[in-house]
Amino acid sequence: MIDTHCHIYMEHFEEDLPQVLDRAAEAGVRRILMPAINFGSLPRMDQMAHEKIRFHKMAGIHPTEINEGVSTTESELSEYCSSADIVAVGETGLDYHWSRAYKQEQQESLKLHCRVAKSVGKPVVLHNRESTGDLLDIIEQEQDGSLTGVWHCFTGSADEGRRAMDLGLYLGIGGVFTFNNAGVDEAVARLPLKKMILETDAPYLSPEPKRGKRNEPAFVRYTAQRLAEVMNLSLNEVDRRTTENAMKLFKLQDGIYL
Repeated sequence: MIDTHCHIYMEHFEEDLPQVLDRAAEAGVRRILMPAINFGSLPRMDQMAHEKIRFHKMAGIHPTEINEGVSTTESELSEYCSSADIVAVGETGLDYHWSRAYKQEQQESLKLHCRVAKSVGKPVVLHNRESTGDLLDIIEQEQDGSLTGVWHCFTGSADEGRRAMDLGLYLGIGGVFTFNNAGVDEAVARLPLKKMILETDAPYLSPEPKRGKRNEPAFVRYTAQRLAEVMNLSLNEVDRRTTENAMKLFKLQDGIYL
């Protein structure tokens, strides 16, 4: 399995990182993709290592960092994202939950990230909280046929998921998908598996039955199992197909960016 969105480099894992990675390997996780919060995330990502797991970096500025005054230029972001060891641009996106005072700044940052993603030929990784309409509208505006990416932590309706797929996006299926009464599973059941990938967003949003605990990459297996149930497929089939999807989206082969 591939955990396509995991903040394994964060301080939440400082005390037991080796054990966390061992559990991930035992659960069948073979690759972990790490979205950036800001450029300061990158040196910490470089410290991640495990004999059975390959790690892949992203570069970008999280929308809540924009609220705090963090910014970048197109040339700076492009320089980071052009590096061969960066597999995606992000995470970026929109977050209106904590504050709507910085909507314009977040939207301009998202557009910048999309431009860079197109210029370097890598997917954009999208955070979306209470901003679905604006986010998809911007992706539609920026889509010139070359933009690819993922709606990380998909929580939308079936219609929104279908629109995202039509715009060239994959859906990141994570812990919220497993929550009772969230309704995300019903939406996902109506959408094609060929545009879905697995993720944890660890240390956040642990899936059932670990909800409320610190999330970790090993828990991606619970999400995969629930997805198998919803799609009426075996766990092995969901693992195989979502892994193929992730390899295709992020252009991975033997853990190396092509």
